[in-house]
Amino acid sequence: MMNKPGATGLTRIRHACGYSMKGLRAAFLSEAAFRQEVYALPIVFGLAIWLANTGIEFALLFGSFGLILVAELVNSALEAVVDRIGLEHHPLSGQAKDIGSAIVMVAMILMAVTWVAVLVFR
Repeated sequence: MMNKPGATGLTRIRHACGYSMKGLRAAFLSEAAFRQEVYALPIVFGLAIWLANTGIEFALLFGSFGLILVAELVNSALEAVVDRIGLEHHPLSGQAKDIGSAIVMVAMILMAVTWVAVLVFR
């Protein structure tokens, strides 16, 4: 396997961080659901700090919300790729977008289960 040409070391890391920031900015500007979740971030963070009795509880409470953000980014990337390929209706395009939406829903269910488990079964 050949290495890809390009930057190495700290330069590569700096470039990767820049690409990641561009991706976060694109998701924030183009996806209302992602914006709403980002706006909810400080509220969830505060609730997690307030409700958690241990560092592990905090990690579970806040981390489960982070999983929703990750799922939303995956869904947004998937939708962008599908739309780039073509805007005409195709069953596989619809299926890909539905699966992306399901990723977000599963993350939300996992968050709900995590919060209930942490807060009820202490």
